Amino acid sequence: MESLYAIILINFVIFIGVKIAGGQALDILALAPYEAWTHPWQFLTSMFTHASFMHILFNMWALYFFGSSILQILGAKRFWLVYLAGGLAGGLAFVGLAYLGDATGMNWLGRSYSAAIGASGAIFALGGALAVLRPNLRVVFFPIPAPMPLWIAIIGSFTIFTLLSIFTGMGVAWQAHLGGLAFGALAGWFYKRRSFNRYRWN
Repeated sequence: MESLYAIILINFVIFIGVKIAGGQALDILALAPYEAWTHPWQFLTSMFTHASFMHILFNMWALYFFGSSILQILGAKRFWLVYLAGGLAGGLAFVGLAYLGDATGMNWLGRSYSAAIGASGAIFALGGALAVLRPNLRVVFFPIPAPMPLWIAIIGSFTIFTLLSIFTGMGVAWQAHLGGLAFGALAGWFYKRRSFNRYRWN
């Protein structure tokens, strides 16, 4: 669990530092597609940066829920791999779709002058991996009071956030969610298949 607590601590330390430093710090740490290739650190720093207390509180709660399960199943090294690589995949999806939105005029895909912060892409990677590794794990997805399979809750939350962002301009970086979720699902499939092959009769 030390790995999980370390990530949570890093997020809160950066959150407090940004609040002290002000908006200029957000400009440095956030992932902005128009300057991502000249400021490549943004792919990493944006994963640990949050703007509001509710933003970081919700993300850290989700991180603890998914992360503690992934740690038990895969161990610390694979946990870090899924988290960091999933977050980077989310950043690449955010940047790539932003340029595609510029090129096609489809603003709902994103724009290169936008910016993203938050751990959601990495957290969706953990959720995607867990949904593949433990698809029948049952959770309660607010506001629905009845337990449901984890994979339904993951897809449902992704869909809701995406639709809210596209149709209401809520400002959710659903593109990062998509990239992280896709990477996490692939990682979960890989580790599940590898575990199955290891214990198969031969």
